[in-house]
Amino acid sequence: MTTPQSTAGIRPVLEDNHGPSDATHRAVAGAVAQAEAAAEAAGVQVRGVSRRQELDAVHDLFNFIWQPDPTSPLMTGELLRALVKSGNYVGGAFDGDELVGACVGFWGAPADESVHSHIAGVSNAARGRSVGFALKLHQRAWSLQRGATVISWTYDPLVRRNAYFNLVKLAAQPAEYLPDFYGGVHDRINAGDDTDRLLVNWRLDHEPVRAACTGEARPADARAARLAGASVALDRSGEEAPVLGALDAPCLLVAVPSDIERLRLTSAGLAKDWRSALRDVLGTLMAEGARITGFDRGGWYVLQRPAPSGADAVDAGAPHASTAEEKR
Repeated sequence: MTTPQSTAGIRPVLEDNHGPSDATHRAVAGAVAQAEAAAEAAGVQVRGVSRRQELDAVHDLFNFIWQPDPTSPLMTGELLRALVKSGNYVGGAFDGDELVGACVGFWGAPADESVHSHIAGVSNAARGRSVGFALKLHQRAWSLQRGATVISWTYDPLVRRNAYFNLVKLAAQPAEYLPDFYGGVHDRINAGDDTDRLLVNWRLDHEPVRAACTGEARPADARAARLAGASVALDRSGEEAPVLGALDAPCLLVAVPSDIERLRLTSAGLAKDWRSALRDVLGTLMAEGARITGFDRGGWYVLQRPAPSGADAVDAGAPHASTAEEKR
């Protein structure tokens, strides 16, 4: 059950804020209510973290999840304290006194009215309870109260569950494919792989996002897209190998493996093949102006090429309204 502590760092700002328009006030109030409901459903308290001991616990949690090389720390306690002191976001999800999830973000350029969410993680003990969803909704409410209109972050586009979480459960919008964005990262999750990432923008008060924050998921339908004429630009073989397809249709489907993390452990060569294939196909399509309109439960990105000048675009089987492992 959520307690008043679960909204620390959210509700006091709402109550003291006399300047915003009625529409802004309603948006913030709605976001706070959605964050509270998500925390209650997950059985956690989600709040801002500022005390040294708890910030050190955030650092320890991230280290436990990613197991970085000692020479390449993720987020030191000193850096976390500096981020909080300078007005940035550090949120924690607590099960009783135990920290089971955390999320860290910092402000972008003032003119952008944006927050960049750098890293988020949930302990194995709390997996399957939608703790990550509760953390993101808390971050959304916090950001809206402080004048942000968008939160951006990156994720590995090969990780199927993260693609579904970001594009369907949160309704974030893919913006750019970033090849090897972080360079060599020395931790248990990323070691030996290029750090290609997909940059997404979460437009905090857009209707698809508001709907997603109530739990209304809107996945794309790859089967319907195929029936409507979509081409498969990247497919999976029976052995989970990438298979290149056709790139000449207005609507395109791009597959990802069912479990890239397992492939990295059992077949490193095949995992590298997927990285190269997705970069060549998804990265090229996005660079040419194709937009991702959704993600299918079965592990398919649905893309729409820009319509020729003077022509009408049609999304084959991908709902227009559908569009947490940041950093790593």
